[in-house]
Amino acid sequence: MKSDSASLDGPVKLKVRVVPGASRSAISGWLDDVLKVRVSAQPEKGKANTAVVMLLSGRLGLPKSSLNISSGKTSPNKVIEIHGLSIAEVMRKLDADSA
Repeated sequence: MKSDSASLDGPVKLKVRVVPGASRSAISGWLDDVLKVRVSAQPEKGKANTAVVMLLSGRLGLPKSSLNISSGKTSPNKVIEIHGLSIAEVMRKLDADSA
């Protein structure tokens, strides 16, 4: 399993490694249990965090308000909580996208 979930009814917790300042924003794929995401935004004043949330919400088909960075707001290693989808749905959508 590539992500953790506190409970069946709770949010999906997704480990993400962010590479800011990339030439384009994209999901790069999995590194063990961590999703690697590149964003063109710089890591200043929350711009990269906003870009990560926008990219993932678009790929998952969820509003930005359904995603929350619960850990690592100032680090490239983040934990993002995803509300509104099951682990299986998140994995299917992210695996199809990064393939």
